[in-house]
Amino acid sequence: MRRIVIAGTGSGVGKTTITIGLMAALKQKGYIVQGFKCGPDYIDPTYHTAVTGRPSRNLDSWMVGHEAVQAICAKGCEGADIAIIEGVMGMFDGKRPTTNEGTTAEISVLTNSPVLLVVDCAGMARSAAAVVRGFQTFDKRVRIAGVIANRVGSEGHFRLVKTAIEQECGIPVIGFLTKEDALHIPERHLGLIPSIERGELDHFFAELGERIAKTVDLNALLKLAEAPALNVPQSYFDISKSYDVRIAVAKDAAFHFYYPENLEMLQAYGAELVFFSPLAGKPLPDDVDGLYIGGGFPEEFAKQLSEQQSVKQSIKAAIESGLPTLAECGGFMFLTEGIETTDGAHYDMVGVIPGRIVMHPKLVALGYREVKGEPGNFLLPEGLRARGHEFHYSTYEARGEIPFAYETTGLRGVKKDGYQRKNLVAGYVHFHFASCSQMVENWLKQCKKVKDHG
Repeated sequence: MRRIVIAGTGSGVGKTTITIGLMAALKQKGYIVQGFKCGPDYIDPTYHTAVTGRPSRNLDSWMVGHEAVQAICAKGCEGADIAIIEGVMGMFDGKRPTTNEGTTAEISVLTNSPVLLVVDCAGMARSAAAVVRGFQTFDKRVRIAGVIANRVGSEGHFRLVKTAIEQECGIPVIGFLTKEDALHIPERHLGLIPSIERGELDHFFAELGERIAKTVDLNALLKLAEAPALNVPQSYFDISKSYDVRIAVAKDAAFHFYYPENLEMLQAYGAELVFFSPLAGKPLPDDVDGLYIGGGFPEEFAKQLSEQQSVKQSIKAAIESGLPTLAECGGFMFLTEGIETTDGAHYDMVGVIPGRIVMHPKLVALGYREVKGEPGNFLLPEGLRARGHEFHYSTYEARGEIPFAYETTGLRGVKKDGYQRKNLVAGYVHFHFASCSQMVENWLKQCKKVKDHG
């Protein structure tokens, strides 16, 4: 098997562009490529998926633990010729500044994958070797197998960098991109998903792959990526229990932030997933026993969503009648009384949760969360904890006192958050079910209980 981690010396060094370019170039040569992303990122994996034609997966050692990372990696690699794992931030940046927990470096060790280090070489020649040497010696468990020089001034500049690194660090520099390359990823903002799904970036991907193939030695990459088979423990996908229930899953351009493993774990426990599009005016499907509304960008489609009266009414009636429901971030926003966009416009939403969402021009919350359910939370009863993350530009303004769904712990401390009522659990946290498989079983048990008692 071939696996390789594309890591950067820091955030913004161009590793995402290079990652996607390598995927496209290898795909053009006929290889089956599997994408992975380190950390809790929903955006970059959409590019991986669009380029490779295979669902990209997240590898997050803090959220799901070491064994689950190995199981997710092994499952994703099935049927692929090469796995390309895109790093997060700088290679040693993660949960905290004192350990490798949650870092790209830790993922490389857990998956026993060699690393291709992307170095921003603008304004450097021999100094680039000092940067690489520092990364080589920082943690000897990490195997840096090669380097790509980014933002060099010319091919001559690349030769200087290559000579210095190969002499001082003993590893190959297999390619470069110049500062003049204008192939930056377009639409890295809230409108990217529809563009990708419509195929509007296909030409860009093809051009990027061709550009990478001209200045990166793909044969050298394939050789560097040779890695031993993963020694995977028993997978959390191997589950003997089965619940005969149907879960409706909202999925469209407004709601699409789902970890593949979350959906696969529901299926592994026997649930049938029924997808529907609120944005397209599709009401909640008939004869479902549960509802999952994931994150996304409802604020970008607030006007269209506000006009879907039959959709909103069907969801509201089902939740108020006790349909076991999980709504994460964008789904939580959709279930409130309304969304106020940054231009001051107000759009009515489902109205199950008292209060409104107010959008802000700047990021409001970002980071990992450890979650403990409040009393009455059917997903996380007392003694159970799960992990996830938050990433949002909005705040929730409650109307009156509300029953909190859970207590979250993050870098800024502990707080009560979310909303629960009857069989609804909603809030800004994006859960990863592999952090607590019991919450999946709790959900399906509740679905079965409601189903059996009509």
